[in-house]
Amino acid sequence: MSRIGKKPVSVPSGVTVSIDGQTIAAKGPKGQLEVTLVDDVLAKMDDDGVLVEPRDKSKKARSAWGMSRTLVSNIVEGVEKGFERKLEINGVGYRAAVQGKVLQLALGYSHDVNFEIPEDVQIVCPKPTEIVVTGISKQRVGQVAANIRKWREPEPYKGKGIKYAGEYIVRKEGKKK
Repeated sequence: MSRIGKKPVSVPSGVTVSIDGQTIAAKGPKGQLEVTLVDDVLAKMDDDGVLVEPRDKSKKARSAWGMSRTLVSNIVEGVEKGFERKLEINGVGYRAAVQGKVLQLALGYSHDVNFEIPEDVQIVCPKPTEIVVTGISKQRVGQVAANIRKWREPEPYKGKGIKYAGEYIVRKEGKKK
């Protein structure tokens, strides 16, 4: 039984939420987003906010209940505050810089990696070894950060590569004579 699904999604001031069948749209100071829920759940407006309920007692409906509530919560939070993901670069000579709509990454390859910045996210580099990805969609911010990290994932011996801020890299012991 979902416990997170029982909790209503509160709608803060400055954010408007509209429900049209299975499509829920949120509009706020950062922009607007919408999500289409599966047919097994029902969303309705309440005094407390948006309430998501399963349509019946089936296992499929109860499985989709908590996830659907979280999707609604993410779009409401995204249009109000937005989301941010920080990446750290470790390694000698590894660095990043934003030039126009392109993120340039020097990651030890024979050439620089040019990563096109999508329209719906913003990328800034406060330091040459730090990348900050921001946007209103939690899914898009996470996916863009994962695509950047994929160019040089952290290796377990020296920890070189691109890692999420706060991520712990499990180290391995090197060769012994």
